[in-house]
Amino acid sequence: MTTGHIAVIDIGKTNAKLALVRQSDLLEIKVVTRPNTVLPGPPYPHFDVEGLWHFLLEGLASFHAEFGIEAITITTHGAAGALIATDGSLAAPILDYEHTGPDECAEVYDAIRPPFSETGSPRLALGLNLGAQIHWQFTRDPKLKDRVCHIITYPQFWAHRLTGVYATDVTSLGCHTDLWNPYQSEFSSLPAKLNIADKIAQPRKPGDVVGHVTAEVAQNTGLPANTAVHCGIHDSNASLLSHLVAQRPPFSVVSTGTWVIAMAVGGKPVTLDPACDTLVNVNAFGHAVPSARFMGGREHDLALGGAVVDADARDMLEVLKNGSMLLPAVVPETGPFASSQAVWVGKEPKLGSPQRSAAVGFYLALVTSHCLDLIGHDGSVIVEGPFARNKAYLDMLRVASQSPIIPIASATGTSRGAALLVSPDGSSRHQMPSIPVPEKQMREAYSLYAAEWNGRRSKA
Repeated sequence: MTTGHIAVIDIGKTNAKLALVRQSDLLEIKVVTRPNTVLPGPPYPHFDVEGLWHFLLEGLASFHAEFGIEAITITTHGAAGALIATDGSLAAPILDYEHTGPDECAEVYDAIRPPFSETGSPRLALGLNLGAQIHWQFTRDPKLKDRVCHIITYPQFWAHRLTGVYATDVTSLGCHTDLWNPYQSEFSSLPAKLNIADKIAQPRKPGDVVGHVTAEVAQNTGLPANTAVHCGIHDSNASLLSHLVAQRPPFSVVSTGTWVIAMAVGGKPVTLDPACDTLVNVNAFGHAVPSARFMGGREHDLALGGAVVDADARDMLEVLKNGSMLLPAVVPETGPFASSQAVWVGKEPKLGSPQRSAAVGFYLALVTSHCLDLIGHDGSVIVEGPFARNKAYLDMLRVASQSPIIPIASATGTSRGAALLVSPDGSSRHQMPSIPVPEKQMREAYSLYAAEWNGRRSKA
C-alpha cells in the first residue's frame, strides 16, 4: 500500500474544505476551511468561485510543500452546475440554488420536465433542480444559450479549473437534476427538450482520471505536472462510498451537514413519494439508491439561534419528562414535512440552554427516523458528519428507528469516501461499533416521547 497523500477538495453548501488524506489508511492529516460565500450579484446570487479558487491553490501549495500530494479528488454539494463559454470561462455565474429566481417560470418548466418515474427526481423549489436552474437562466437571458459551449456538473467545474477537461459524473447528474434517468443510466428526455443535449459533457465514473494539472496550476502550487485529477463525486455519495465497499447490506447511511441525506442500501421494497422529498440518488457505481432528505444542519442552527450548548443525560431526561418538543418544519421549503410550520409543544426551552440543545437533537433524530421509514431502511444506521457527535440525536435515533446506530465523527465526513476514488483498496470490510442501547428508564422515556411526537406531528 502506498503511503502517499491525496488532496480532497470538499465544497459544502456552507463551508469549503481542503483535506489531506493519507493513502495508506485514509486518515485526514490536515484540513483547512473557509466559508462558501454567496455573492449577492449582479446578475443574481452566486458562488464566489474565484475566492474559493485562490483558497484551494494556496492550500494545495501549502500541503504539497509540507507533505507532498500524489493525486487530487473532488466532492461538492449537488444542485449546481457550470455554464462554460467557448474560451473556457464561465458564461454566467454559478447560481446559488437557494435563489428564488427559478420559481419565476416554474409553470413553464413543469410542463417540460420529465416525470418522477423517469428520473427519480422530485420537483423541488428554488434552484434545487439543476434543470430548473438552467431553464431559468436561459429564460432570463435569451442570448446565454448561444454563449454556452459546455455544461458541466459542480465537482467537474473544479476538475476543469485544475485540468482544462470537461466532464460530468453520474452521482452529480443523479442528484435531483431532472437531467438523468437512473434506471437506464442515461440522460433523461430533458436535455433534448432544453436543446442542450450536445452541450452537456459526457458522464464519467467518479474515480476516473480526467486529466493532469495544467501548467498554470503546477506553477502556482508547486505540484508536479503529472499530478492526476480524478473526476469527482457528489458529497452524499462520497459519504456512502466508503460504506459500500466496507459493509454488507442491508444498512443505511445518514450524511449530515447543511443537508441531512438518508440513503438505504439493500433495504425493504418501497414506493418513493416525491411529495415527501424522497428521491433516487445514484451511487459511485451507477446504481440507484432510495434516499430522503431535509435541511437538518440549517434547522439545527436556526432552532438554536447559534447558541450551541452540549446536553448531558440529566438535561435530556428533563426534556423527556417535561415533554418540551419541537414539531416540523423549521425549514419548511424542503423535507418530508414541507409546508408545515415549526411549533413548540409544551414549555419552549430557553435559547442557549442545554435543554434546548437536547430538544432540538430529539427533533432532528425523529425527522431522520421518519426519512428512514420512507426509504425502506433495514439494518444498521451509519451517521456521518457533525450529528455523529450529538448524543441527544444519536440516542433518540437509536430508539426511534429501533436500529443499531454507528457514528462516524470524522472532521470531514466526505473526505474518506472521496479519497477512495483514488485509492479504492484503502477500505476493507469490517464491523464498526454501534452506540450502547440506552438503559431501561431512558429507553422507555425516549419511546414515549417519540410516540407523542409522531402523534402530534401526524395531526398537525
